[in-house]
Amino acid sequence: MTTYVIPSRARPPARGFRKLITVEGKLALRVPFGLALGVLVPVILLVIFNAIPAMKKAAPGSTLTLFAEYFPVLICMSLGLIALLSLPIPLVTNRQRGVLRRFATTPAPQSWLLAAQVIINLALALMAIVILTAGAVLFGVHLAPQIAGFALSAALATAALFAIGLLIAAVAPSTPIAGVVGTVLLYPMWFFAGLWGPQQNMSPLLQHIGNFTPLGAAVQAMNHAMQGTFPPARPLLVMAAYAIVFGIAAIKLFRWE
Repeated sequence: MTTYVIPSRARPPARGFRKLITVEGKLALRVPFGLALGVLVPVILLVIFNAIPAMKKAAPGSTLTLFAEYFPVLICMSLGLIALLSLPIPLVTNRQRGVLRRFATTPAPQSWLLAAQVIINLALALMAIVILTAGAVLFGVHLAPQIAGFALSAALATAALFAIGLLIAAVAPSTPIAGVVGTVLLYPMWFFAGLWGPQQNMSPLLQHIGNFTPLGAAVQAMNHAMQGTFPPARPLLVMAAYAIVFGIAAIKLFRWE
């Protein structure tokens, strides 16, 4: 059974929340699912892609190499694994075990546990982005042209995917179902992001559909930033819409029992 240190009424709330984050972080390290899949796997793929000579050729119709175009795709792959699997599964597990219900009997608000999981997984997402970016720069990918646009695209992609992950946590009745739903959503998202082939190689219809998926829009916006132009409004608005709509739905539908 998971043991939580709950702040007493005499203890400052901020200190109690920090303690909760520490405990949840240690529990996450015991089963490093998000760290292994969300950080390690994309980094390994980055190293493998860099070792393939064909990836250093210029992509058709782009100023970027194939390797550079896959860099945003790997970021989206990492964000998807963290947001749709690493984030919702522990929350659903805690609901099944009654942890969320028992939390209501303590002086600490139930929302603390939810916020702690979000913070831990945001830290994982930031770690993945920083490591992948450092690796890409080391391997010769130039990110200088539009750093602000790239950062905004990554932030909106994170917000959109975390909102979807929280909605899964809100409505999934069991841990296995949460895992299945997250996995089923990931594969089409990765497809439209270009994981199995560049977006420009897709048919016009598939490209149009991909433009309105969170990861398809994210890769499109990041590629614009990497080519030196600020991302167009459409992909940014698409990601913002996912973050708002799914975030509101997650808040309204979240079940503590």
